[in-house]
Amino acid sequence: MASAAEQLAANINWSAFSKAEELKKRIWFTLGALVVFRLGTYIPLPGIDADAFQTAFLGQKQGVLDMFNMFSGGAVQRMAVFALNIMPYISASIIIQLLSSVMPSLEAIKKEGEAGRKILNQYTRYLTVVLSLFQAYGIAIGLESRTGVVADPGMVFRLSTMITLTGGTMFLVWLGEQITSRGVGNGSSLIIMAGIVARLPVAAAQLFELGRQGSISTGLVLGVIVMVFVVVTFIVFMERAQRRVPITYPRRQVGNKMYEGQSSFLPLKLNTSGVIPPIFASSLLLLPTTVANFAQGAATTGFLSTLTTLLGRGGALYMILYVALIVFFAFFYTATVFNPTDTAENLKKHGGFVPGVRPGERTAQYIDQILTRITVLGAAYLSLICILPELLTSYSSIQLYFGGTSLLIVVNVTMDTVAQIHGHLQAHQYEGLIRKSKLRGRKR
Repeated sequence: MASAAEQLAANINWSAFSKAEELKKRIWFTLGALVVFRLGTYIPLPGIDADAFQTAFLGQKQGVLDMFNMFSGGAVQRMAVFALNIMPYISASIIIQLLSSVMPSLEAIKKEGEAGRKILNQYTRYLTVVLSLFQAYGIAIGLESRTGVVADPGMVFRLSTMITLTGGTMFLVWLGEQITSRGVGNGSSLIIMAGIVARLPVAAAQLFELGRQGSISTGLVLGVIVMVFVVVTFIVFMERAQRRVPITYPRRQVGNKMYEGQSSFLPLKLNTSGVIPPIFASSLLLLPTTVANFAQGAATTGFLSTLTTLLGRGGALYMILYVALIVFFAFFYTATVFNPTDTAENLKKHGGFVPGVRPGERTAQYIDQILTRITVLGAAYLSLICILPELLTSYSSIQLYFGGTSLLIVVNVTMDTVAQIHGHLQAHQYEGLIRKSKLRGRKR
């Protein structure tokens, strides 16, 4: 089965693209919105000394702030108005999604269709504001704890920081929704990908500079480049991999019409959990380092320093816990977002069944068994992708900019965007064929 990119190259010519005016408008709108996002990452937060903050930020390079800085395209390092990026909204979406699977009231709202989706989206926005205010307040307290970073510490600075950072996050949420509705691709995902890709040229230049200076060998530089291409290809292959469970619909009669039986399949993705397990695992493991850096001079610093040493990136304990957390969150998130019992009931309701398996509870058990097996492979794939850059960083002098999480995000978002462009082009071609057939009908 060809990918969306392969279909786009094989079936769509450039003349069709040049005639798709609506698609070109959507692409230009998306690019313009991403430019606005990038400009916002250079507007500094009022009331701080940029040079003093740069010095303080160097101590956070191994903490969770470094990961957020990567997602925001350097906005955290510059402490810009978009420093929180759209991550509070992503966290709120995940929380609401998880709660809608375990809370009966939210689950009932979720089953209401489009109206329920709008209500859950509104709850997500409210939770985004709460998370943004909480994180912004923590950032304000952390900035004040650093000598010389804040010009005038106090409640006024804290309130202004909370309002500015929360406003920046909500603006990005609105901008992402505009991209989704008026542009191409998922707006929130594209904003995160734009932040990651924006720093790629600098990282590549640093790698080549190390090779030019002789700090690392030319063979190692070439090996890293080849490894990146191989890993990207492997991610594309695994993200498109799925287990197809055959589904049969028997022959049925509706009114006076008899409908023949149909055969279909239930696609189960190999990686159902997506990029959630690496993000959660990285956040939990990097949190002690961040707290220890901010808690300098506190009574708990000794304990936190010991914990930070044990959980240092590249260490054996860090690697083991990283893999264990990825596997745990892969199974946990998959079990939360996919319910085999509901799937089996829906199949039974519409008359579908798996050949050789009884409808109902036996079908649910069968689907759950398959899902467990492919989740094992999915968790192993995520662990391999995320641990490979860590191993290379530990046993060489190269500080890789692209980690496993960032690669997964970039590849997934790119595949989704290309698929949507392909869909828009196909829709444009179908509209052209319909108009031509109507014109021919009128001439006759």
